Amino acid sequence: MLLIENDADLNKIVAELQKGPAIGVDLEADSMFHYQEKVCLLQISTHALNIVIDPLSVQDLSPLAPIFADARIRKVFHGADYDIRSLYRDFGIEVHSLFDTQIAARFLGVRETGLASLLKMRFDVLCDKKYQKKDWSQRPLPAAMLKYAVQDICYLLPLADILERELMEKGLLFCVEEECERLSGVRPNSSRNKPFFLSFKGAARLDPRSLAVLEKILCFRDQVARHRDRPHFKVLGNKQIMEIALIKPATKTDLTGIQGLSPRLIDHMGKSIIEKVREGLSLPDEALPVYPKKVRQRLKSKEAARVKGLKSWRERLSGKWGVDPALVCTSAQIQAIAIANPVEPENMECIEDIKKWQIKLFGLDICNILRETG
Repeated sequence: MLLIENDADLNKIVAELQKGPAIGVDLEADSMFHYQEKVCLLQISTHALNIVIDPLSVQDLSPLAPIFADARIRKVFHGADYDIRSLYRDFGIEVHSLFDTQIAARFLGVRETGLASLLKMRFDVLCDKKYQKKDWSQRPLPAAMLKYAVQDICYLLPLADILERELMEKGLLFCVEEECERLSGVRPNSSRNKPFFLSFKGAARLDPRSLAVLEKILCFRDQVARHRDRPHFKVLGNKQIMEIALIKPATKTDLTGIQGLSPRLIDHMGKSIIEKVREGLSLPDEALPVYPKKVRQRLKSKEAARVKGLKSWRERLSGKWGVDPALVCTSAQIQAIAIANPVEPENMECIEDIKKWQIKLFGLDICNILRETG
């Protein structure tokens, strides 16, 4: 393992990375321990080296950007969504020529697509996950954590080679390549100037008054988390916040009935929580928030029949392939197809979120089913 802790060493290793056809990539962050999460370790593997880069010591990671952008160098990730967002957020690094081994495994009909399961299945390797939720921002990092950081990337490149060959044998490699290209474009979610309740599970079920209380409590939690440099869940749990919004406690004594609120927490934060509840309750009716409801499109009878026919086809095909039905076609895609009712496969190109690989593989079958169902 090669540990990179300064700019000079990073620049030296960049020249090596530019020579190879592929790199395996993983990262470790500190989202479990700090308010603003950040990348704390970046692991890169080649066929000859396992490299661990410390972004908390290296001042400038921009020399890596051309490598990640170079289409000639394949970047192998597993479950890349979070990593791609994080690399762009913290370093402005864009990833091109991505190969995601989790996506590849899904197209091959693998049910357990976690990396540990794949490594056990393909290499009979057992991965120790005991450091997965540790604080990766601590320095110096213990030797055991550094060893953990490279245990997965050692196998990313050979795993990708195996999965690629199997995809080619099944004629499905182009599907994974398109999915990976789309995934390369994901970016961090921007929630600035948006109410907190919009990303809070269960908020859509609340009435406007409860929603107002919820937003007040969520704003309070965010302020405390920012001040303490702690993640939201370590200040106040979502389950407890939801119960506060529902029962709207008027006194600190009322808070004692909420499971998960410790006496110490109530002693330190109870007064502020009650104040925020009162602020939510005192809002005038015209100022109450309203959760934006999705307007469900009512299907006509013929459209509903098409949906039924397409779902039956999807179940048969997914069973034959041994894959998740949603991989073949999501329910939202099926509804969009049923409404558009394309006559020929090329007509499906204008339907939002329909992929090219779906049109190529299923376009004729879909159009035939639509004709049969009317």
